[in-house]
Amino acid sequence: MKFYNSVGPNPRVVKLFMAEKGIEIPEVTIDLRGGENRRAPYNVDVNPAGQTPALELEDGSMLAEVTAICEYLDERFPEPTLIGATAEARANTRMWTRRVDIKICEPLTNGFRYSEGLPLFETRMRCLPEAAVGLKAVAQDGVRWLDPLIAGRDFIAGDTLSLADLMLFAFLDFGVSVGQPIDPEFTNIVRWYERIKSRPSANPN
Repeated sequence: MKFYNSVGPNPRVVKLFMAEKGIEIPEVTIDLRGGENRRAPYNVDVNPAGQTPALELEDGSMLAEVTAICEYLDERFPEPTLIGATAEARANTRMWTRRVDIKICEPLTNGFRYSEGLPLFETRMRCLPEAAVGLKAVAQDGVRWLDPLIAGRDFIAGDTLSLADLMLFAFLDFGVSVGQPIDPEFTNIVRWYERIKSRPSANPN
């Protein structure tokens, strides 16, 4: 297999996932800032959507999209599972992963793309600068919604670490670096964030 990596929270989710599972896959670094992902051969041979990350399988086929890659790796390398060992656990992880993605990760990212990231993204995709402030607020609303739901819990989707935790951490940590800090009033999220941040997977050599 071969992992196509770059800067940004999406590839980091997969890197966190692999680190937690103890998986090492040869990497190709894609120059996202230089637009390598938006031109051939990457957007022809690897991912026609022009996004990172991507995973090349042994047969030469390609997988893209963070959740699809992580679920594939969890099936190929089932211990420890970060999706779930039963149908119920997998459904619960997918539910929470989808929730944090839609309510927090997506608006947070687009809020950045349409404001601080505009010089990089305005020639690559349709950007709506007028929506940036609102999208950042939507992301904060999502954090506000999640905060009381994880009171007394160490992890988002249950008693063990899952893809939901790794996805949310990668994006909130990105937000902290681009002017979207975590409001200290969200004490449960702050506690959870610091716990995940202290894991070895979040602090590679």
